[in-house]
Parts: sequence; C-alpha cells; structure tokens
Amino acid sequence: MAAGGRQKRRLMGEINVVPYIDVMLVLLIIFMVTAPLLTQGIEVNLPKVGGEPVEQTDPDESLIMTVDRDGRFYLNKLVENPKEPLESEAIVNLVAPVLSRSPDLKVLVEADADVAYGHVALAMRLLQDAGAPSVGMITDPEELPRPARE
Repeated sequence: MAAGGRQKRRLMGEINVVPYIDVMLVLLIIFMVTAPLLTQGIEVNLPKVGGEPVEQTDPDESLIMTVDRDGRFYLNKLVENPKEPLESEAIVNLVAPVLSRSPDLKVLVEADADVAYGHVALAMRLLQDAGAPSVGMITDPEELPRPARE
C-alpha cells in the first residue's frame, strides 16, 4: 500500500469506440433516408445516342431546361417549384436576366425521347432568344458496338 492508504490507479490505454459506432450508424441511416430525396427535376426518358461523352456538368452550375413527353417546359432553377410547367414567355423572362449576369453559364436541354422534335427545337429557340450563346443536349449513352476501322 502506498503512504496514506491510497492505491495507485492504473491508466486505461484503450479508446472506447462504441459512441463513434453509434454516431456512424445514425449518419448512415440519415444518408440512406435522404439520398432518394436528392434527385431533382422531372423524370424523362432520355434518348440514347452514341458518341464520345463530354465532361460532366454539375446541375448546380448549369441551367437545365427539361421537356417532358407531353411537350411541357421546366427549369431546374429560377423558379419556386421546379416541377411546375412554364409557359414560353415566362422562360424567356426568367432566363434572360440570369444569362446577362452570367454569360458563361452552361445551358442544357434535357428532353424525353418520345417528345416531338418541334418541342425540342422550340425549347432551344427560347433559350437562344433569352441570350444563350450555345445550348447543349443531355442524352444517355448508347451501348452499340463500334464499327471496326480498317
């Protein structure tokens, strides 16, 4: 025994990881619940087109106009409810001021594969009328075998 009747305590050299595991499990559940909610925009059946893919763009750094199978127009930004269809005049009035402030903003059209070509052409014209210098198209890659080069 030590002097004065006190025993010397031994330090514990292990880290208790149980609280960390609890926190990780809670975070995992939160991410599993919120991940399906992060998809935004209108569900469209994109056309499958072959070709070399271009660099991926972040939806937050680009303006995407969606054309659904019924020919209705939607914007991913600039509106309170991105799932509410817009009229042609409203699109030009909403997009023009944004493009005048940010002329380098990427402008893309995402159209359903079953929509009439005239609706896609109208969407592109509306964006050009609003001041877009160029308009890109969003498609799904097509899985076709490449022809052999001789």
